[in-house]
Amino acid sequence: MEHQKSSSSGALALAALGVVYGDIGTSPLYALKESLVHAGFDPTVDVATQVFGPISLVFWSLTLMAAFKYLLILSHATNQGEGGMFALLSLLRAKKDGFGPQTVSFFVLCTLFGAALLYGDGMITPAISVLSAVEGMGELSEGLMKYVLPIATVILLVLFLVQKFGTAKIGVSFGPVMVLWFLVLGGLGLWRLWDRPEILGSLSPYYGVHYLTHHGLHGIVIMGMVLLAVTGCEAMYADIGHFGRSAMQKAWFYLAYPALTLNYLGQGALILADPTVVLDGSPFYRMAPDWALIPLIVLATMATIIASQAMITGVFSLTQQAVQLGYLPRLKIVHTNPDMRGQIYMPQVNFLLLGCCLALVWTFGSSSRLASAYGFSVAMGMLLTSVLFFYVAWRVWAWPFWKAVLPVILFLVIESTYVAGSLSKFFEGAWFPLVVAICLWIVMKTWTDGRQVLFQAMQRGRLPVQYLVDEIRKDRIIRVPGAAVFMSASADGLPLSLLHHLKHNKALHQQVILLTVRFEDKPYVPAEERFTVEQECVEFYRVILRYGFSESPNVFDHLLEALGDKTKIKKNTVTFYQSREILLTNGKGKMALWRKKLYVFLSRLSRPATGYFELPPRQVCELGIQLEM
Repeated sequence: MEHQKSSSSGALALAALGVVYGDIGTSPLYALKESLVHAGFDPTVDVATQVFGPISLVFWSLTLMAAFKYLLILSHATNQGEGGMFALLSLLRAKKDGFGPQTVSFFVLCTLFGAALLYGDGMITPAISVLSAVEGMGELSEGLMKYVLPIATVILLVLFLVQKFGTAKIGVSFGPVMVLWFLVLGGLGLWRLWDRPEILGSLSPYYGVHYLTHHGLHGIVIMGMVLLAVTGCEAMYADIGHFGRSAMQKAWFYLAYPALTLNYLGQGALILADPTVVLDGSPFYRMAPDWALIPLIVLATMATIIASQAMITGVFSLTQQAVQLGYLPRLKIVHTNPDMRGQIYMPQVNFLLLGCCLALVWTFGSSSRLASAYGFSVAMGMLLTSVLFFYVAWRVWAWPFWKAVLPVILFLVIESTYVAGSLSKFFEGAWFPLVVAICLWIVMKTWTDGRQVLFQAMQRGRLPVQYLVDEIRKDRIIRVPGAAVFMSASADGLPLSLLHHLKHNKALHQQVILLTVRFEDKPYVPAEERFTVEQECVEFYRVILRYGFSESPNVFDHLLEALGDKTKIKKNTVTFYQSREILLTNGKGKMALWRKKLYVFLSRLSRPATGYFELPPRQVCELGIQLEM
């Protein structure tokens, strides 16, 4: 049994290397060089002082942020084993007696903005990762640099176009490839470290602190570049539910962490031996002997593709959660693996990311220029996570105030320098992820507010169920054979689709089911809590199905399971009725006119509930209803 547990944990650790650590694992391609360049590296003066400081900052960022914050502390802040910002929000919202409405609104604001920031990260990560890898061709010949942008474009096109086929097959190779990648990182670093062992002194925090104080305010700019070494930390937290805390800690401490540390030390040793490499080439690629350069470029490209794949998958997963919690319109979700409903493909999101990635590649033109745009979304997301974690530790876990605040202050001090450093490059590209985040936050806030306004408008025309029950008992309504399921956003009153149907057809089916699908503030709903059934009168039922925000709903099968022996409904005889609202912006809803128009536009993009829940299209009837919002 112990052997089985060990092998299972080892397999999960291998998978975590392929899915989780791709982003942070490809940072050595550009992180140290960009930190030195933006610090004004001068190869003619004291090189050791210039190199020791950034390596110290990178090492302690990996130690304090990736290892201490995310893997040792934050990995315990999960909801049913699931991590990520939505999991933190669900933990806070579950403590209903602990926070007032304004505080909860603040938590929601932080979460939505943090989620919006991830989209900026998802656009930049594939672009900068692939560019930095392909730029290694410049080490072979300067003339090859003109092919970097076309090759990067082709790689990104192929990467995004194969998403619709799913990642199950190619995902099997992710772990072994990343194991090889980390072994190469560590091996190259150790080889160079052997020549200049004095670089080990840079692991002392003294050099990092001294470096920042020596540079004064410019130290903030440097921290914005050091941040590049810890991009991907949020992925560690978000993917805990997929692999488990133990497997992710093993993958990090046994391989990723030592390999990254050795590689940065090796780059530093190389720069001590040849300072010109910072300005004239790539310290990462120059570590390799000439015979290994082409294989290293190929391996780096594979690693960056894997890193990009992990980010794309993460954006799909986050979008699904946002949709099911009601923060985004219902978008098309394709399940690419019938055996694993968690593997999904979202075409609209995929092509939005593809267009933005290609635009970034051709607009910025190089990984060095794109590095200025990178970082803000990562840094701000980390900071918001720390804020939410403080409230979880203090109010949900009931830690003493000092115990909760001390580590968070440490995190916030470091993360605020990351944010400030990223914003110092605002006009050089840092504006991009900020604009993306603000736009997406406006979309999510407008969608949630608009749904509330629309819900209030629908409630005004809603009749109590007892009204129809009385009419049925008095035989005032004609009943026809068959079963009708009326979709209803609320579990109270009669849905407008039923009233509309009754008004025009003057009859009801023999069996009537009012169906409400709810998504709870937790990742998964236990099977025993999946549904509740209430019988209003003979052959008239109300069914409520519940799902977690990380689950893919199986509405039709669960509906039949809920009704069980109560009815003898046959699957192919059911008709689903769904209202299709025609929205007018001249109502009394408390929203600005431009936001009402934006909501109307978003509602046109949204899939009908029946389509989103993958109900048989031949058994769905939509009824148009005009509403003023």
